[in-house]
Amino acid sequence: MAMTVGSFEVDVADNGIAVVTFYRPPVNAVSLSVYEDIGRLVGLLEADSGVRVVVLTAPDNSRAWCGGADLNDFVGMDTAKRKERYRFINEQVPAFYRLDRPVIAAINGAAIGIGMVLAGLCDMRVAAEDARFACPEIDYGLVGGGAGLFSWLKLPEAKVREILFTGRKFTARELEPTGFFNYVVPRQDVLAKALDIATQIASKSLPSIRARKIASVGLEGRTWMEAYLDAQALSAELVASKDSGEGVSAFLEHRKPRFLDR
Repeated sequence: MAMTVGSFEVDVADNGIAVVTFYRPPVNAVSLSVYEDIGRLVGLLEADSGVRVVVLTAPDNSRAWCGGADLNDFVGMDTAKRKERYRFINEQVPAFYRLDRPVIAAINGAAIGIGMVLAGLCDMRVAAEDARFACPEIDYGLVGGGAGLFSWLKLPEAKVREILFTGRKFTARELEPTGFFNYVVPRQDVLAKALDIATQIASKSLPSIRARKIASVGLEGRTWMEAYLDAQALSAELVASKDSGEGVSAFLEHRKPRFLDR
């Protein structure tokens, strides 16, 4: 099943993998309309019980996976308009982060500014070894908002500050030691690797997938023990489900589980 949500093309395969392609030529810049599209996209994906996992990518011929904010939006902007922009953005971005299916970023091009933040909001990241990453806001007399996210993702603080203070571009290979990526591969292998991970996830029970995502998001701002207790509560609800019983039986019987998503 294929559909279009503004700047996003969505193709849901029979196995539940939704490949979402960000297509806004020439550089996939993020305007206010794109933030609105993100909100609509989240609603569509969450409402579709056929979606088990999401892969976010860009066309192979795109000049960037996400080229950052559309600077046309900033022409003539004053403080009041900037604050209104932030208010709108802050209604859309958290919804993407809380999307109750796992999201894999298949980063086959540059991720600049909000692009790097968007990648950080995904659950997993596969990047082309030559893809470039930067937060250049300081070059425009602004302050990038990604510091808290990158620190929360446990990127080394010294590297976070270098990214934010210099505004320079780093390749995925340069940033690989920070742990920001699950895999750094040749550009032609990015989507295939992301789909391989997605295929493994898509074979699981949908209620378990959703509960695991909710539990993972619940880690934010909580101690590990609080998050552990939350996960236990979710698991206690799932243990009486048919899929939980099927998963245990399949393991004991040395066969693949036949999940019914209930």
